[in-house]
Amino acid sequence: MNNVLIIQARMSSTRLPGKVLKDIQGAPMLNWVVERCKSAKNVSSVVIATSTNREDDQLEEWCLKNRVPICRGSLEDVLDRYYQCALRHHAENVIRVTSDCPFIDPGIIDGTIGLLEQGYDYCSNTREPRTYPRGLDVEAMSMKTLERAWREDHDPRWKEHVTPYIYRHPELFKIGGIANDEDLSDIRVTVDTFEDLQFVNLIAQEIGDHTFTWKTMVSTVRRHPEWMILNSQISQKVVPER
Repeated sequence: MNNVLIIQARMSSTRLPGKVLKDIQGAPMLNWVVERCKSAKNVSSVVIATSTNREDDQLEEWCLKNRVPICRGSLEDVLDRYYQCALRHHAENVIRVTSDCPFIDPGIIDGTIGLLEQGYDYCSNTREPRTYPRGLDVEAMSMKTLERAWREDHDPRWKEHVTPYIYRHPELFKIGGIANDEDLSDIRVTVDTFEDLQFVNLIAQEIGDHTFTWKTMVSTVRRHPEWMILNSQISQKVVPER
């Protein structure tokens, strides 16, 4: 199967502008995300999907310099951006990852794709109850599923988040999920604020390389519970109800 992993990225984050190119132990955050996604065994290609806004020209320059494929589309309609990118790359399955997750794990990506290939339309490790740390989020869907959402979802608030139409219509789609044995949802390794960036830098510095597993990350955090004070009060943006 042509499993195309699409990383959505933009420079216009409101809480931490330009966060996707912020430094984490000597490399831009986007570099961390791309390289860790490329390490997944079941991923055919990794593509950046950004907007056509001028401020995202920096992302295109970075992608050209680092030979990473890039697609550009609507800033607000991220669902359309994903769909057009998937079409261009002839995807059979689409894996969604966001650019603010520097510790995204190849093993979790492969596990999610593996479940999808058992016949599900959509699979993720994010559905409630959440058991994985926030920042290891992976969603995988068939191209047919993405196309149906693109065709039928007319709510601009949902289209910004790409997949709500799918997981909020279980009567239309066969939905699967992967869960961890232990609830680790109190750990936050996504980057929305400066405090988040400080936190992930501490973890990366302590471990000392870019290829660690998510379990190594968790054990490092558990050895340093005082670090979690940095971003324990950060609230996650909520997908709006229809």
